[in-house]
Amino acid sequence: MQNIAKNAQKLKKSERVKIILDVLNKQYPKTPVPLDHKDEFTLLIAVLLSAQCTDIRVNEVTPILFKKASNPKKMALLSQKEIYSIIKPCGLGPQKSKAIKNLSKIILSKHNGKVPSSFEALEKLPGVGHKTASVVMSQGFGYPAFPVDTHIHRLAQRWGLTNGKSVAKTEKDLKRAFEIKDWNKLHLQIIFWGREFCQARSCYALECEICKKINPKRKRRFVHKRP
Repeated sequence: MQNIAKNAQKLKKSERVKIILDVLNKQYPKTPVPLDHKDEFTLLIAVLLSAQCTDIRVNEVTPILFKKASNPKKMALLSQKEIYSIIKPCGLGPQKSKAIKNLSKIILSKHNGKVPSSFEALEKLPGVGHKTASVVMSQGFGYPAFPVDTHIHRLAQRWGLTNGKSVAKTEKDLKRAFEIKDWNKLHLQIIFWGREFCQARSCYALECEICKKINPKRKRRFVHKRP
């Protein structure tokens, strides 16, 4: 915790925020949603499948699943076994297939067949936690949100924007650091940067452009806290 603060003291938070925004907006002027989908329901399913799975793998699986069922009514008619046989490559197949079938039934019975557009209702659906709900709210409904994944949790610590105590704390700190108008685009930009330039087993707050600009005198590797 102190390590983060010490290495970020050279620049004010506002200066670090400006560097981050300048670099990310230059590198990623456009932020296409990584998960292929056509509406809020298919986005919800894709995000649920992405837990402990790569976006690439999810995008290989969802066309097969959505060919059979791309709306709650059709999905609810599939057996859990059928869903599992398709989504198995994404991992956690038993849990995910059960959640997909059950949330489809709930969306039909309680929400008139439409994905609910509130955090409260989304987080009551089986298999849907705060991060999944945040992605659907931001990318599906355009509501300002700041979903925090492992990349964002790691980079926020390396950039001295949070102490890494928890994902919830990281989300809160990032929402304070950046203007609400930037949240939906920014969370994708940070993910892209984390995948491309500031990976978990490289950079260590020493090598990528943002880390070097924020902490030009850093000599020691920074070890982030995992969520």
